[in-house]
Amino acid sequence: MDKNFKEEKFTGLIKFTPPLYRQRYQFVKDLVGKYKPKKVADLGCADCTLLCMLKFCSCIEVLAGVDICGSVMKEKMHRLSPLPVDYLQPRERSLTVTLHHGSVAHKDPCMLGFDLVTCIELIEHLDESELKKFPEVVFGFMAPSRVVISTPNSEFNPLLPGVKLFRNPDHKFEWTQLQFQSWALETARCYGYSVEFTGVGNPPRGMENVGFCTQIGVFVKKYPETCASAQSEKPTEAVYKTVFKAVYPSLKDEKYLQNAVVREVIFTAQIIKRSLLSRLVSEHGEYNDDPTERKSKFQPSMNCFSEDLGKLVVEKSMESFVSGNVVYIPLATVFSFPRVNRLCGSFEKLCKLVAGQVTLSSDGSAVMLSTEHEDS
Repeated sequence: MDKNFKEEKFTGLIKFTPPLYRQRYQFVKDLVGKYKPKKVADLGCADCTLLCMLKFCSCIEVLAGVDICGSVMKEKMHRLSPLPVDYLQPRERSLTVTLHHGSVAHKDPCMLGFDLVTCIELIEHLDESELKKFPEVVFGFMAPSRVVISTPNSEFNPLLPGVKLFRNPDHKFEWTQLQFQSWALETARCYGYSVEFTGVGNPPRGMENVGFCTQIGVFVKKYPETCASAQSEKPTEAVYKTVFKAVYPSLKDEKYLQNAVVREVIFTAQIIKRSLLSRLVSEHGEYNDDPTERKSKFQPSMNCFSEDLGKLVVEKSMESFVSGNVVYIPLATVFSFPRVNRLCGSFEKLCKLVAGQVTLSSDGSAVMLSTEHEDS
């Protein structure tokens, strides 16, 4: 059963706003926003709610979840799959999301190389033997730059009606502030981390001494591990079973980049075209409602350059112009727009990506758009 649901049955009477589990996840999300980790692992990911929040963080390129209960992950893992909008608007960075079925008391090489590891309401579900192995797996073997561990503060329990011993029947223990801090400080000392304590779920006014409803320790590695030392301890055998993997479309993939650039070039060119035609219309006066007369008057007035002069003008200038029924918009002008510039990086890249995808002038220097339907 969802551990968050069971907790809210009790804490709902205290009326935490937003709900306590949301506050914990927001704490992690804020930490990600501050330190911009590229690789994040959530141990005890359960129904994948935290991973679903973190997949929207643009800095993250690798997301991994681990849980001992494969059925809970499988029930909700579809929420981590890319949506149609992810293909229409690809991420700038790549993103791979993977879920593993296994115990946090076991080492697996797939969990190496992470910048941030989160353990949200996890350790209280571990039995004594698992809890003894946990520090070595997370801090010794995985050795990420940062670790976030949250766990219930048992001193808050008397304020939660209905809680007799533990908040969840599956909890093996619940620690006081002193117990958690003693364990965390000793763990940090053994593995070369510093740790700071905080929490979420403020106590009622006048009862600040009981501390937060959820206590949190944020561990930071003092001395970053070298790649060589990390590799030396890497086991050869995988023990986790991968139950889900999704690779999101991104602009790192030339196919998606080309699609995004073509859409942006056409969109930008249309804006330039409308602006040019609007200016020319205002300069040459209004037209009557007769389409035949309007076209005959409209065409010559905008035929600023002959077809023969078109190439020369485009080569010499970044000015857009109209010739016959066609608007010529220099690619150099389109490239000057920030969004196009950022997507392509260079003018040469722009030319390569739009070749064969957009109608261009004979020398390939300008986008060609029809003037039709723009004067109606």
